[in-house]
Amino acid sequence: MSTLLVRDADLLVTMDDADRRIRRGGLFVRDNRIERVGPTAELPAQADQVIDARGMILLPGLVNTHHHLYQTLTRAVPAAQDATLFGWLKTLYPIWANLTPEAVYTSALVGLAELILSGCTTAADHLYIYPNGCRIDDEIRAAREIGIRFHASRGSMSLGESKGGLPPDRVVEDEDFILKDTQRAIETYHEPEPYGMVRIVVAPCSPFSVTPDLMREGAALARSYGVRLHTHLAETLDEEAFCLEQFGHRPVGYAEELGWVGDDVWYAHGVHVNEPEIGLLARTGTGVCHCPSSNMRLGSGIAPVRAYLDAGVRVGLGVDGSASNDSSHLLAEARMALLLQRVSGDPAGLSAREALWLATRGGAQVLGRDDIGQLTEGFAADFIGFRLDRLDYAGALHDPLAALVFCTPQRVDLSVINGRVVVEEGHLQTVDLGPVIERHNRIARGLMGR
Repeated sequence: MSTLLVRDADLLVTMDDADRRIRRGGLFVRDNRIERVGPTAELPAQADQVIDARGMILLPGLVNTHHHLYQTLTRAVPAAQDATLFGWLKTLYPIWANLTPEAVYTSALVGLAELILSGCTTAADHLYIYPNGCRIDDEIRAAREIGIRFHASRGSMSLGESKGGLPPDRVVEDEDFILKDTQRAIETYHEPEPYGMVRIVVAPCSPFSVTPDLMREGAALARSYGVRLHTHLAETLDEEAFCLEQFGHRPVGYAEELGWVGDDVWYAHGVHVNEPEIGLLARTGTGVCHCPSSNMRLGSGIAPVRAYLDAGVRVGLGVDGSASNDSSHLLAEARMALLLQRVSGDPAGLSAREALWLATRGGAQVLGRDDIGQLTEGFAADFIGFRLDRLDYAGALHDPLAALVFCTPQRVDLSVINGRVVVEEGHLQTVDLGPVIERHNRIARGLMGR
């Protein structure tokens, strides 16, 4: 058994129920769990590894509840820069049809490295396109190598253009195969025990790319294994019109009819919802991932996060795909969430603490985890630290927690995931990024060239 002591942080923010904020605080970790939290003077004095956190603020690792890591390969594509969601997808589907297993693996390393350096310690990714032998295994391999806690959503598309769907027929899969491969992924990788590093999610892509049968059968499969369900929903008005025309329901009503509500379900986006639908999500415990940058980038609208929180809906944050963001900086999403809830006229629409709560406790709730999201005894040893003596925070140290959100989003100086130091002095310790970036750019050029 190994021990880790982090001591003398200027401020330790627990994000626990009591909202403890501890000056000169620290943590004592045994293996992968937090054993003690408190003032440094009250912690053990010795450990196998000791980190001096003077000059730093410590807080729980951030939780990303929606991403498409492969999209790091197609950022800022000229023909898709000014498109709405459906046009953006139509432009990019033919490029993504050329993905390979190496492309999925390498793009996952790049996106996960960005996430970790931005403060993320747990990430959920939604991979729904599998051409040329690509598998969910390719990105799980990357997550294990880089050392992040990972929720791999085995996504799918089965409704091609010839059957009234949006994606080209050449990028959809047979539904029987989708279900069998999803079952294989669950049986191979899912770790349901506390502190599990890999969990599998059943995740048909969207109402306009899969059939109702796949949605129903996917839900039944997930519930038979006790895993969670995830899909895109209520992202755009185009989607709303599609659901009304094809299914006679608004997106949330369509999901409810298919059994896609409950405390084991979360949606990406949830932009276009009405008051009764918000009430339904609150009553059923259904979660929502808010993706502010992507929603702005594609002109999709503003999710009613304030109304969600006031109604008791579970809400987390997500960076969404790196071709609609176009980054993987989770702390930046917390800042965007704060600003976007204020832009319509309420300067108190979302506070800095609430933005960070969404990025930690909120994300943990959405993913159904009771072992991450706060710095409390018995929780996973997932935490991050930012140095406060940087130029970007000058003049903001009267409220260091708010500085993280109001000031320009920074990279972490320290990240510990599952008790392992993954970022030290601002440098990623688990992967040599130079060769990865070179390989990633080569693959991206090849995709665009084809």
